[in-house]
Amino acid sequence: MSAHSFDLAAAAFTEMVRQGFHSDFPPGTEEQVAGIRFAPPPAPAAGVRDLRDLLWSSIDNDTSRDLDQIEFADRVDGGMRVRVGVADVSASVAKNTPIDRHAADQTKTVYTATRNFPMLPNELSTDLTSLNEEQDRAAMVTEFVVDAQGNLQQQTIYRALVRNRAQLAYSKVGPWLEGKAAPDAKVAASPELQAQLRLQDEAARAIRAGRIKQGALEFNRIEADPVVLDGQVHEIRAAQHNRATDLIEDFMVAANETMAELLHAAGRSCIRRVVRSPERWSRIVELVGRYGTKLPAEADSAALSEFLRKEREADAVHYPDIALAIIKLMGAGEYVLAKGTDSEPLGHFALAARDYTHSTAPNRRFADLVNQRLVKAMLGNQPSPYTDEELSAIAMHCNLQESAGQKVERAMRKRAAAVALTGSIGKVFRGVVTGASEKGVYVRVFNPPVEGRVVKGEQGLEVGDAVTVTLLHTDPQRAFIDFGHAQRQESVRSPTNTGVSDQRKRTLQVAPKGASARTASPKHVAFWPFLASEWDENAASTLVSLQWRTLSRCRLPLRRHGLRGLRRHRCAGARDLRPPLQLWPAHRAARISQRPRHRHRAPAHKVPPARH
Repeated sequence: MSAHSFDLAAAAFTEMVRQGFHSDFPPGTEEQVAGIRFAPPPAPAAGVRDLRDLLWSSIDNDTSRDLDQIEFADRVDGGMRVRVGVADVSASVAKNTPIDRHAADQTKTVYTATRNFPMLPNELSTDLTSLNEEQDRAAMVTEFVVDAQGNLQQQTIYRALVRNRAQLAYSKVGPWLEGKAAPDAKVAASPELQAQLRLQDEAARAIRAGRIKQGALEFNRIEADPVVLDGQVHEIRAAQHNRATDLIEDFMVAANETMAELLHAAGRSCIRRVVRSPERWSRIVELVGRYGTKLPAEADSAALSEFLRKEREADAVHYPDIALAIIKLMGAGEYVLAKGTDSEPLGHFALAARDYTHSTAPNRRFADLVNQRLVKAMLGNQPSPYTDEELSAIAMHCNLQESAGQKVERAMRKRAAAVALTGSIGKVFRGVVTGASEKGVYVRVFNPPVEGRVVKGEQGLEVGDAVTVTLLHTDPQRAFIDFGHAQRQESVRSPTNTGVSDQRKRTLQVAPKGASARTASPKHVAFWPFLASEWDENAASTLVSLQWRTLSRCRLPLRRHGLRGLRRHRCAGARDLRPPLQLWPAHRAARISQRPRHRHRAPAHKVPPARH
């Protein structure tokens, strides 16, 4: 199967199933959507403010259709007042309905290059509950005043009726705010909208300055953004932050902090989003120390933030790998139950936030929808719609599904990159080595920002080396991108092993006949009927030439090697028939490691799991 004919949408569906998602909506969904569609339109009512006359706007990706939030700012005594309107999804989707049960199971929208898997039906998330341009919508509005120091004052939440006056895109607003491009037609036609966006930018920059002063971390990593036309990936571009993405990020952080603090003040249990103080802080201290910076013995986000800022300015080439290493050592964010009786919230280390939750994306995150129901119960002075036990179970399930969704998205980014690079076989790229171990050598090329394995000329390369590589092969089915090393460009100042590699596992697969393959530990390679001291290259050549069918008929002396009961074996590929190189004499291991590597190919109709 050629890369051009590879079906990314089908591969995405297969990956979703592999990770345990149920993409199809349950019976009763269509009837529920029809009932929502024909319900009376939102209208002003008791406890609902009419804010449709304000110059609301949204800023999102160019292709986004599920618009969760809109923004408006004005000047008041004491600073700048910011309003963030969030789609009131809970007004349309009631608890324990078919759509709600599907959302509770999936917990999030999963985005892939050619196909998205929505948490809510598209009829809702991109239409009836989306804050689309020039449509009246029900919203939950989070309001706060930003003072001169970037602190949040006069925080409140209320229900409102809103209308999005301008649907805008990061790619257009960001360069204009930075003075790098003219405004797009929509912004250019409205001086009022221009003034509104500049005021929002001023408020967001004040918030960011205050957060950084408190120790918020800025990683600013470059990410790959597949360009899809007519369902086909044509290229991979670098998606970078700009002033518009920072604006929305800062407003969302402030709105989430406000929600969490108000729920805590009211003694209401809810689901918090936390990043705990890193348990592996000593590892972070050790890593940063290799770059000449000494961090405090106790976790200190402000000191770490200052180190990241300096490294970003001093070494833009290697900074993404330093940032990734620190992100991995910090640990992932997680959802937890915060009881109304808790005296002190857990906080969010990376954002330097004392109290934090997720509340601004109810169309695509179930935790946000749950918190929206909780805050509406608080505003109406009603009992919570969830018990603490229910909230704890929801938080745990959201964590599991978030991890599974990230695996789907990561695997599909790799496959999309493999498809996009198919026409670039033989081209030369500049990059930096991100991983070097017995499991392989990996390189991140700068343009496009993708990572692949160096399968030729990798000897002697170390983490951090700047290199020139040639694209040799791509395999979208297995998400392989293979490079050959052309020449080393420079010796680097970064440490030999920072732990920044995104290492993918290629390990010996051994399984009894009729059983599924499992990863072999060092114990499991002991079945080889040759000791390391007896192993020679003739034996290696003979075994490498064998097919697995031959081995499946061989009865190996396994009992004495601790694998009692294992009678017949299959190997994942001819390349895997060699024992680990560390068992070989050094001079033979060096020669054997340079031999061409054979990969077992999966049948064209089957999409294998991506290599991580």
